[in-house]
Amino acid sequence: MTTTSPALRASVIARYAAGSIGTGGFATLPGLVLAIYLTDTLGIAALGASIIIGVAKLWDVVIDPVIGGRSDRSLALTGSRRRFMVLGGLLLPVFFVLTFAANPDAGPLANSIWVLVAFMLAATGFSLFQVPYIALPAELVTDYDARTRLLSARVVVLTFAILLFGAGGPELVSAFAGMPGGGYLWMAIVAGVLLGIGMLIAATSAPREAITSPPRTSIASHYRDGLAALRGSRAFRMLLATFLLQALATGMMLAGAAYISKWVLQAGTSGTTFLFIALIAPALVCAPVWSLISRRTGKELAFGAASVLFGLAALSLVMLVWMPGPWLYAPVALAGAAYAGMQTLPMAMLPDVISHDAKTNGPGRAGIFGGVWTAGETTGMALGAVVLTLILALTGYQESVADVAVEQSANAITGIVLSFSIVPAIMIGLSLWTLGRYPLRRSDIDAATAASAIRTETASATRTDSEEPL
Repeated sequence: MTTTSPALRASVIARYAAGSIGTGGFATLPGLVLAIYLTDTLGIAALGASIIIGVAKLWDVVIDPVIGGRSDRSLALTGSRRRFMVLGGLLLPVFFVLTFAANPDAGPLANSIWVLVAFMLAATGFSLFQVPYIALPAELVTDYDARTRLLSARVVVLTFAILLFGAGGPELVSAFAGMPGGGYLWMAIVAGVLLGIGMLIAATSAPREAITSPPRTSIASHYRDGLAALRGSRAFRMLLATFLLQALATGMMLAGAAYISKWVLQAGTSGTTFLFIALIAPALVCAPVWSLISRRTGKELAFGAASVLFGLAALSLVMLVWMPGPWLYAPVALAGAAYAGMQTLPMAMLPDVISHDAKTNGPGRAGIFGGVWTAGETTGMALGAVVLTLILALTGYQESVADVAVEQSANAITGIVLSFSIVPAIMIGLSLWTLGRYPLRRSDIDAATAASAIRTETASATRTDSEEPL
């Protein structure tokens, strides 16, 4: 497979980065509002909400390796991953809207089934886009630092999308509360349009390569290939484990933000908006900063520093149990500065892992890596919401139907705070252990790239010599 020059055109970088409007929006809104939509609008118990979110994300784990394998085969057959990305960009908005189209009067059981089916289909559309999207950087650029620049642009758009959807979503719910279908439905319609536009723009950045004739593959073979990718690459295992643990931590805090605003700060949707501004505004500024730091220290050391900073900021939020108040915006802003590095750097390290594997074991597995990565990422985010709702259930959180007032016990409030502070900090601590076992450094990537170039030149010279007349 041929690769483009590290000097990517600005238009390609911009189109690729636009995909993060879709990925950032879909990662943010369900994580932010789905749990509280289930418990406080549809009247579904916290334990039931955790089952719905968990089963839907378990479906991701099942389908992502298959989509990754099919994406690799589509690349070989058509020369591009674009087909899968377009399909995902068309399907996701439809099922995202349906997820928030449940009728509160239908009852908890009927609404549980409705949301579960719609959200599973929305997750399928997301995976159809996300899996090939994750694989693209390794095919767009080969240089170690150029990948960081490409992914930094993506993370800038990602953080902007998180701010846009995270701060704007709750405001849309409030603004459209009196509309037919309720505020959540109209929020989903507006957001769905934006998600689809970003994803379809990004699909145009997928390069077209030479067409080959791949062997036929079965669904089972994609799972075998996924396990083989995990077994064959220690770097991939450690990076994925780190990212999964951190996705669990950020998923818990994301899902917990609305509960913190409503029950700890007594601030409603406006408090959620300010929390997101405090988190994402520093991230927008700091994403390029982490890119610069990584050029001096290496990606893995910069990633570790960002993780430590985030963990300390999260740990300090436990003081909300005794001192609830607006002081929390300061550590949340510190976490936001760190969050930029926790997104930029592993995303820049993943193409290094894929490229190193291709140069070591042969090309053709980028989609498989992307599928397993997406499964791990979505599992982490889903487990964050699941663990949150389980803690709420254990601490006695009271669910409610829309517009019905309830009171929460002190234990329930404490559970909300712990889910937003100590538990995420523990996950970050565990992730530092796995990150410490990540083996690749800049010298490994550069050496593998140089060796590949030498092999290519040698093969080309051999072919040229053999073609000369005797």
